[in-house]
Amino acid sequence: MNRQMTSQPATFQGSASGSSFYAAMRILPRAQREAMFQIYSFCRQVDDIADSDGPREQRLAALQQWRDDIDALYRGQPPARLRDYPASVEKFGLRREDFLAIVDGMAMDVPADIRAPDLATLDLYCDRVASAVGRLSVRVFGLPQDDGILLAHHLGRALQLTNILRDIDEDAGIGRLYLPLEGLLHAGITSNDPQKVIADAALPKVCASLVTRARTHFEKADEVMNRNSRRAVRAPRIMSKYYRAILELLVARGFALPRAAVRLNKAARIAILLRYALI
Repeated sequence: MNRQMTSQPATFQGSASGSSFYAAMRILPRAQREAMFQIYSFCRQVDDIADSDGPREQRLAALQQWRDDIDALYRGQPPARLRDYPASVEKFGLRREDFLAIVDGMAMDVPADIRAPDLATLDLYCDRVASAVGRLSVRVFGLPQDDGILLAHHLGRALQLTNILRDIDEDAGIGRLYLPLEGLLHAGITSNDPQKVIADAALPKVCASLVTRARTHFEKADEVMNRNSRRAVRAPRIMSKYYRAILELLVARGFALPRAAVRLNKAARIAILLRYALI
């Protein structure tokens, strides 16, 4: 896939955050690790369809085939590309609706590139492409149902908003703009042309409101993780700490031009892994 730095789902996006995913998942017991990599593989494949350069009609048809394959999996007739999934679905109680929500989220970018969605649409997008992945994941991690759903809600949105803030320029390069309409209008930006928006002097004001939203979701996710066993939340906590560090690097850099790329260096990633996985 040639657009790895765009705002795709948070669990498998970009080189730095990709490292966070692998590091967080490799600490899991084998059955959990295999289930998580199956979820990862599914997300990558449907995302590759949504982000490909093929005709939109073909991409929509390919995503529909994934919906049909998920339905077949849950009827007990998994297609070849899902032949290893039944054991994980049964062992961890993975829900069909969450897999389908991920496909629906990917499809939101296909009929037309997303540009300045209203806040409700942006939240739906975050729920489908990030929190739905979280809802599958917390079942694998073994969190209680209510806290698991709540953690998926908040951490998924925190990670995805961080992606959006980090990838503003890359997304604009492919004609996409995930910054919410309400934020743009409040900052006095009336255009939804990605290139015009990212060059506007008022862009930092738009980003500041998303930073606040992301921080709130990180804090709510921490509240959930703090009241659950450390073992059950090791993997999501590592992901949270990686992404929260990226968010704070973005804030320190600022959102005015020129905007240098932000990455969490190897030493910082190792320190997080040592603190939350091994100590």
